[in-house]
Amino acid sequence: MHPTLITALTVEPLDLPLTEPFAIATGAQHVAHNALVRLTLADGTTGLGEAAPFTAVSGETQAGTLAALQSVRERLLGKDARAWRPLSEALSEALAGQPSARCALETALLDALARHHRVPLWVFFGGAGTALDIDMTVTAGDRAHAVASARAILARGITTLKVKVGATSPEQDVERLVAIREVAPQARLFADANGGYTEAQARAFLTGLERAQVPLALFEQPVPPEDFEGLAALTRASRIPICADESARSAQDVLRLVRERAAHGINIKTMKCGVVESLTMWHLARAAGLELMIGGMVESVLSMSLSAHLATGLGSFHYADLDTPLFIARHPFRGGYQLEGAQVSIASARAGHGVELT
Repeated sequence: MHPTLITALTVEPLDLPLTEPFAIATGAQHVAHNALVRLTLADGTTGLGEAAPFTAVSGETQAGTLAALQSVRERLLGKDARAWRPLSEALSEALAGQPSARCALETALLDALARHHRVPLWVFFGGAGTALDIDMTVTAGDRAHAVASARAILARGITTLKVKVGATSPEQDVERLVAIREVAPQARLFADANGGYTEAQARAFLTGLERAQVPLALFEQPVPPEDFEGLAALTRASRIPICADESARSAQDVLRLVRERAAHGINIKTMKCGVVESLTMWHLARAAGLELMIGGMVESVLSMSLSAHLATGLGSFHYADLDTPLFIARHPFRGGYQLEGAQVSIASARAGHGVELT
């Protein structure tokens, strides 16, 4: 038996309590109801993967994700991990509506393969580097919450704030940004509507910020995912870079965004489309001259470390939104990315993504 044949695959719930509700325009999570995958090779090497379904974003649930993971177990057993691209293609067909399940399996597969060869995943993905600077999220809420969150983030040494907007009116969101600007005058500010605005509301929000003289460095997913026309209109009119997130769930979506000139950049999240599709999206975005953000759902240090390896290994990412481990109160892992101030480093990983179960 070849040492890289897959001999075991186990799946279990991974419930992660949060320090505060992770609230966005379309909903909130109080506990991250995720899933943990363990994939073992014939030589005993085990890889870990995480699925982070976020119902308010993708419609996925923990129960559906666990069922999806179990449904492909027999297909993977006995397969050679070295054939990771053909295996990914098969998973894409079998789990077309379950991207977080696909991400967990691909993460565990690549982690096991890299551990077998004793190679860190940042090297596997391209070797461009080992560190990047992250932002931290001010979740949806009122003005007082925004001010308190901004102060707490600055106290961590993080100076780029990503403010969730779209859950209330554009006028109220402008007030929140003005309040944040008052307590964090030197901070770089992003706004993320998660598709919560109409085109008219997004324009009103930008106009309000301009009148209040609040500079914005990035505006992410201002309109619903399917509104490519509104996204393109805002991209043409805005002096602020427009980043597509929920409108960029696949390589096909990226091609459409490029063709219609509907965004200045894209947010790549492995949880939206899997690890291998993320690689294709990166290549397309780079060829088209789009800006790149690496992001995620409400993920532990396991998945966020995988994304850090992907982004640092590939290089050329302009923005990094890998902060959700900072919202998780307890988790069963050790290792993974190291955070000092705003800088994430995965240089300490000796093989795979470097995350272990405690």
